[in-house]
Amino acid sequence: MGTTASQLGKDLLSEYQELTFLTKQEILLAHKRFTELLSKDEKDLPNTRLPMEKILTLPELKSNPFRKRICHVFSTSEQKDGSLTFEDFLDLLSAFSDSATLEIKSHYAFRIFDFDDDGTLDCGDLEKLVNCLTGETDDTRLTPEEMRQLINNILEESDIDKDGTVNLSEFQHVISRSPDFVSSFKIVL
Repeated sequence: MGTTASQLGKDLLSEYQELTFLTKQEILLAHKRFTELLSKDEKDLPNTRLPMEKILTLPELKSNPFRKRICHVFSTSEQKDGSLTFEDFLDLLSAFSDSATLEIKSHYAFRIFDFDDDGTLDCGDLEKLVNCLTGETDDTRLTPEEMRQLINNILEESDIDKDGTVNLSEFQHVISRSPDFVSSFKIVL
């Protein structure tokens, strides 16, 4: 796959439209934004992988409290370093697009919030999630007692099978009762 706009052929563009929730214009804009992050030498290489640090310079991700987790979840790197190819980047934008379904969005949200990648949201994942949302400064961090109470409340509301964790189907059940989730779970270039 080429990296300049002229190298993003009609066939590839059509294939990307088929495989994502993105329009032709969104794919072309994503391609432009991705290639702007490449060095001159990288632009001539196929399947260039951008390091997470460069991806995180995008304003759309820079202020997202889950930016590093988002890169890790969408990265296909064998090194598990959060680096993204253009196709990884398209997958990310597709999942966060307005056209993505509740099922797709909730699946990826679950994976992003599953910090230890064990397939469940346990107390450790929930604590990290809350810290990402509230910030980890002394001014914003919850006290241990507040954190324990909040996690207990989350589990009380979400943990249907009472195993002390939230699995994907329990998470999707909770999300299905949150009408603003689909519209708020988005990244637009």
